[in-house]
Amino acid sequence: MSTIYQHFRPEEKEFIDEVLESIRQVEEKYAPKLMDFLDPRQQQILSSLLGKNSEVKAAFFGGTEQAERKRGLLYPPYFSAQQEDFQVTLFEILYPKKFAVLNHRDVLGSLMGLGLRREKFGDILANKEGRFQFIAAAEMADFVKLHYRQAGKVSIELEEKKFEEAIESEESWQPVQTTVTSLRLDVMISSYAKLSRQKVQTMIKSGFVKVNWKVVDNPAFLCAEGDIISVRGKGRCKLLLIDDQTKKEKWRITLGLLK
Repeated sequence: MSTIYQHFRPEEKEFIDEVLESIRQVEEKYAPKLMDFLDPRQQQILSSLLGKNSEVKAAFFGGTEQAERKRGLLYPPYFSAQQEDFQVTLFEILYPKKFAVLNHRDVLGSLMGLGLRREKFGDILANKEGRFQFIAAAEMADFVKLHYRQAGKVSIELEEKKFEEAIESEESWQPVQTTVTSLRLDVMISSYAKLSRQKVQTMIKSGFVKVNWKVVDNPAFLCAEGDIISVRGKGRCKLLLIDDQTKKEKWRITLGLLK
């Protein structure tokens, strides 16, 4: 069993154990097992752990075809997974768009303020018209409807929607041009999060930083164009463009901050 862990990062051990236990339950009970919302990295881990297991299958659903975060469903060969088996609910946030502005961070931050784990929520969908929707685990739906009344400083109401009514999310990255001394991960985060290098390095080594949904604990990790960097409590950014170097050998870059 120990050889399994060698293929993954140490901080992924807890999730691996959870998946292995879920697989064992499906094999023993010969019944499906529903998991929480998984990010793309976790979906990849689950699929690789299953490998060619003929006794347990896996399917994922996050409310929309292009969903990033999806609930995982493990099931025996006889079972045919249907959309309703994933138990997810789509909500639209209603607010006075003429008088108030919402952004992705407002919505996510206020959802987390309800005291629920991130694993109980899927994607947050937004478009240029200011519409916001989010996907939640069905078992949390009543709680969310009762307690979710404010996003940021804006009073809101919720309306449950059918999945066919999901908006096509237009992930909007606000471009910010800047210069950095190197393409190291700690430098990149320090630039967009406005934190000292020393504090950023501590956060990275503590496992609070992911690059493309995978925890990276090395401050010297070199970022590449297209990388998505997320920092716990600080949101995420995307390295949109690496341009040329200045005369002082600084890199001209364009970062995308999620609106």
